[in-house]
Amino acid sequence: MAAISLDPRLNLQATKNPNQHGVILEEIEGLIRVHKDGYIERPLMIPSVPSTLALPPGVTAKDVVIDKFTNLWARIYVPSHPGNLPVIVYFHGGGFCVGSAAWSCYHDFLAKLASQASCVIISVNYRLAPESRLPAAYDDGFKTLMWVKQQALSESTEQKWWLSKCNLSSLFIGGDSAGANIAYNVTTQVGSCDPSILRPLSLKGTVLIQPFFGGEARTWSEKCATQPPYSALSLSSSDTYWRLSLPLGASRDHPWCNPLVNAGVAKLHDLRLPSMMVCVSELDILKDRNFELCNALSSIGTRVETVLYKGVGHAFQVLHNSQLSYSRTQELISHIKAFMIKQ
Repeated sequence: MAAISLDPRLNLQATKNPNQHGVILEEIEGLIRVHKDGYIERPLMIPSVPSTLALPPGVTAKDVVIDKFTNLWARIYVPSHPGNLPVIVYFHGGGFCVGSAAWSCYHDFLAKLASQASCVIISVNYRLAPESRLPAAYDDGFKTLMWVKQQALSESTEQKWWLSKCNLSSLFIGGDSAGANIAYNVTTQVGSCDPSILRPLSLKGTVLIQPFFGGEARTWSEKCATQPPYSALSLSSSDTYWRLSLPLGASRDHPWCNPLVNAGVAKLHDLRLPSMMVCVSELDILKDRNFELCNALSSIGTRVETVLYKGVGHAFQVLHNSQLSYSRTQELISHIKAFMIKQ
């Protein structure tokens, strides 16, 4: 598996003359514009950084190719802590439409999480919508799990630098925002399969940080929540992300957006789901949906640990857009570490 350093998708930046592409059909300011002729701009609002930049002491990070045909790759963080460590397969946020495992904010957060929570992190760079609408990101997530399994079975010498540090019987899936939606859907896909699907890996838990879900009917927090300055997610941008990422013609009551609609809870009864940790932000428009998911999972017997982070909004752990965000991020890292130890 060859190493790479930057996401080629970042070449999809603003053209010198965007007017040549005509009418803008969809836009989230500073992040994405979709033109009528199909041209897509992703302005470089957040810088991409190489895997070696500004790592905490003792942490090694490299980029590895998982599937060269779909340009699926991951950035892997390995702390130098003794013993075999739990593994988190992690999915970044960005409404399924923007973001990268190379974004500086995710590089900083996940390097710190690997160091302070004593775990190996595989940060997945999945395909983005609208070029690759859902379920492409879910497929990339499941393919990543199968790739980790294959590396373990083959005892790959090329991947020994991180495999040798892993406790493969302590696997976790995690993500934030749209990445938490991916983590949830990959978890339910694993739960619908034969228990041997992951061997020698063993899925012990799933960490959902402000999971991105929606629905046609609005919740109170979507309609009325007080938003912090420079909020990462508004109701308008949420709707735009769903229009760009769901299958064409689908409404926000599609099960990938609203897993609890149309007897969705009943369908979960037949799945083997691991323990889940759901991290909710007090000032997030998704707060009510996050609590609804926790209640639904608990009602079918899934062990759910719910943590509310007061005074902060969506994606506080990567954007640091409030004074409280740094201390709340430290709490989040401590809670994730404690959750993994308990499983």
